[in-house]
Amino acid sequence: MTTDDGSIEGETWPMPKFRFEVDFGTELTKVAFQEVSGMDVENQILEYRKSNSPLFSEEKMPGITKYGNITMKRGIFVNDNTFWNWHQQVVMNTIKRRTVVIKLLDEKGSITMQWTLNNAWPTKITSTDLKSDGNEVAVDTIEIAHEQLIISNGQ
Repeated sequence: MTTDDGSIEGETWPMPKFRFEVDFGTELTKVAFQEVSGMDVENQILEYRKSNSPLFSEEKMPGITKYGNITMKRGIFVNDNTFWNWHQQVVMNTIKRRTVVIKLLDEKGSITMQWTLNNAWPTKITSTDLKSDGNEVAVDTIEIAHEQLIISNGQ
């Protein structure tokens, strides 16, 4: 919908980050997480100096792309060992890799932005801490490595 000044409604405000879902493309379709972090990409720097360069310094060029591991936290549910079972599949450099899609949603539940992780697999799972005087929800943390991060806008 267009406003009086010709802009599209909703483009003037940044998106809130609290409504999102994660799709593992398996039996774990649309998993609700408490927190997702680590969606970063970095290019390593290659330093090179040409022998005939008049500058007494190195050129810096982009090198291999490096992706950070994604950390996800969610509540523990009764008889749900899905992440632990996936982690148990890591055996001597073999793992069933998955495509994981993280979706940022608007107030209507429509996708506004998504991050696709290609060839994702679990590197670490941390179970909740236990306290006899605690009243918090039990939370599992899974860390996922991946080989490519593709960002796209809503559909």
